[in-house]
Amino acid sequence: MPRQATPPTAGPSPTTLGWDIARRLDALPWSGFHRRLVLALGVTWILDGLEVTLVGSLAPLLTHHVALGLSAREIGLLASSYLAGAVLGSLFFGALADQSGRKRLFTVTLALYIVATAASGLAQGFASLAFWRFLTGAGIGGEYSAINSAIQELVPARLRGRLDILINGSFWLGAAAAALLSAALLGSPLIASWLAWRLAFGLGAALGLIALFMRRQIPESPRWLQAHGHGREAEQIITEIERRARIPQTGYRPQPAAQPAGPAPPLPGGLLMAARVICTRYPRRALLGAILMLAQAFFYNAFFFTYGLVLNRFDGVTAARVGLYLLPFTLSNFLGATVLARFFDTVGRRPMITATYGLSGLLMIGAAWLFRINALTAVSQTLAWAAIFFLASAGASAAYLTVSEAFPLEIRARAIALFYALGTATGGVLAPTLFAILIASGARAQVFWGYLLAAILMLLAAAAEIVWGFAAEGRSLEALATPLSFTPIEASPALARDPATDCADTPPPAPEPGRPPPTP
Repeated sequence: MPRQATPPTAGPSPTTLGWDIARRLDALPWSGFHRRLVLALGVTWILDGLEVTLVGSLAPLLTHHVALGLSAREIGLLASSYLAGAVLGSLFFGALADQSGRKRLFTVTLALYIVATAASGLAQGFASLAFWRFLTGAGIGGEYSAINSAIQELVPARLRGRLDILINGSFWLGAAAAALLSAALLGSPLIASWLAWRLAFGLGAALGLIALFMRRQIPESPRWLQAHGHGREAEQIITEIERRARIPQTGYRPQPAAQPAGPAPPLPGGLLMAARVICTRYPRRALLGAILMLAQAFFYNAFFFTYGLVLNRFDGVTAARVGLYLLPFTLSNFLGATVLARFFDTVGRRPMITATYGLSGLLMIGAAWLFRINALTAVSQTLAWAAIFFLASAGASAAYLTVSEAFPLEIRARAIALFYALGTATGGVLAPTLFAILIASGARAQVFWGYLLAAILMLLAAAAEIVWGFAAEGRSLEALATPLSFTPIEASPALARDPATDCADTPPPAPEPGRPPPTP
């Protein structure tokens, strides 16, 4: 049943109430609510890391006749199928998350993931496995839009950068779990090879069921509720959060407006209209988001989906031991996000994003050259990649942080979906297939050129951050991009470019006469 908008009665105007809700959310102390939020929503990236790493770890086994007997090309196509599903799922569910709410969508998308990943373990050939991998990706892609929106809108501004990067960095906990899981299943004398890979997918579905139960405690975003005319429900949710955080129910509250107004109508046109708002009102932020997402998607997917094949083809690592080589790599990624996250709130977004992207690209060039001249063993090569991705993991998470902060509330989920789709469709879907072809050639020089392309994209992204990056640390989402419903579209067209909000530090709208200013 769709929610019924709160009828316009005497009370604070939507603009005033919206700024008050933002102020109260950003003023919340760290509490049990935020811990539950991080645990329940962070599971999304654990699941994604599990899925991506499982295919990479199981790739050598899946090519064996005791499993499905897939070719190297089909392994690459499996990865591309998963990413193609993630692209379309992100676009479809991202639009719904802006229309129907964050909570509903991150429940639906997780349910889709559970069903599809369980069915992947029952596949009988390449076609059926590719189909279920596509639907698994659709569920995870939809999660990215709904979850990132919810995290941004529920976390206090002073902690938003580090928590967003930490939660996105939990991807690598899933990757580490998959590496251990694949090594344990494939190396166990008690489990037949034909059964081991099926059990791996089944355990992923079991983890999804646990996450589904945990999410029942996460409320809808009060920011989304207020912007869509559900002010009473938004007030109830934030009051309950404050009560549990033991905040006294005193202090500033907006006074009744003389001429109460209803909420602005929802932005029409779905994804196309959202894209027009993004490109015409925030062109520089649009270019920055596109470059960051494309570079990190190609950089990661070029390497990660096919590293098992590289170890097997060029270093003679057996299928049962691939997971052990992936483990230090995944732990390095998680440690990178954990150690560097807080600096995105203290040192700042622009210097940290520039440094993580730029240094990752430079180090990749050096490691790729050593790979080409066969100067690395399987162990030293893994350690080199681990050092590179210690830096890259925080940068990749910061790409999602950037596109989540840069655009208005009403189109936030669609913005995340569009940039995720752009990066994944161009960098993510292309990279695994391209690298599978390069690896199949059996020539180190061919694979080197693929690594070099990934490094160049990271350096270009670092340059884009220097030119177009903006300071978001410690600032309210509403101050970074004023919600469209706070300024009626009729009075200030959403499609009119606003130079003041395009990559600039802009203050919130002036308070109404006689009212204290909100301090989000």
